[in-house]
Amino acid sequence: MDERNEALQRHGLMRLPEPWLRGPLDGVSPFFAPLLRSFEMAREDLAQHTAGLTTEQLWERPAGAAPVGFHIRHIGGSVERLIVYLRGRQLDDRQMKELRAEMEPGATREQLLAELDRTLSNAEAVVLALPLETLTEPRGVGRKELPTTVIGLIIHIAEHTQRHTGQAVTTARLVRAQSTPPADPQE
Repeated sequence: MDERNEALQRHGLMRLPEPWLRGPLDGVSPFFAPLLRSFEMAREDLAQHTAGLTTEQLWERPAGAAPVGFHIRHIGGSVERLIVYLRGRQLDDRQMKELRAEMEPGATREQLLAELDRTLSNAEAVVLALPLETLTEPRGVGRKELPTTVIGLIIHIAEHTQRHTGQAVTTARLVRAQSTPPADPQE
């Protein structure tokens, strides 16, 4: 981005394209860049679309849908669990307990986004340290150790992150729509 565009962006006069359209990431393999861009997009979309939501709104279940807070927490939890499998390990008791607690309400927007950012940053470090020659190595997922590969896990982490980001954004819109009073027909 040139200096003029950077200045416009700083002043909020220009919106950046989606992360995947921002060009290559310096020093990052094109095999890992889509995952990092997925995380970047999740961070931006979740911050934008949850801005102004109260803690109560984050945990509302419009039409029985899973709450926004669950989706944010689930993104982080699933990324952490999938990174465990990427490393060729199995989940421990703490991770299983956290999985069961993802629907528990109460965390604030700031808490959820900070925890998500920490988890995504940790995952980025793990992925960036992977040697490219490991991409086709087999990995097992879950107690049954269902077969996949390192690159399969990387793709699924990116895809799953975007799936739940989209669900969080949509649910946030529903929550906002429910809390907006209808227009007065007399006006």
